[in-house]
Amino acid sequence: MVDTLGLIIALVVHAANLQDRDGAKLALAQLNGKSKGRRLFPRLKLIWADGGYAGQLIDWAKSLGRWTLAIVKRSEAGFAVLPKRWIVERTFAWLGKYRRLSKDYETLTESSE
Repeated sequence: MVDTLGLIIALVVHAANLQDRDGAKLALAQLNGKSKGRRLFPRLKLIWADGGYAGQLIDWAKSLGRWTLAIVKRSEAGFAVLPKRWIVERTFAWLGKYRRLSKDYETLTESSE
């Protein structure tokens, strides 16, 4: 998960046999973590996600952190730039630019995160 600037605020590396929706629950649980008795991101109210995260995750996010999970839907057939989608894609591009991160050398998910 990234903020509106594209800076990473939550990250979970999980096995490929876990659905993205279930992995999103792990990332949202990180956002709900507490530091010194306070929520990590108390001003966070709205989270944008693509259509793959629709369904029960919306209600789950609402009950876990009182967040509104807004699904950015496709409006037409074919390729179209989706609003806010470029923010996370730009972060992936930044990370992929560095040679160290261009290949996955890690053997454990903890060191990969």
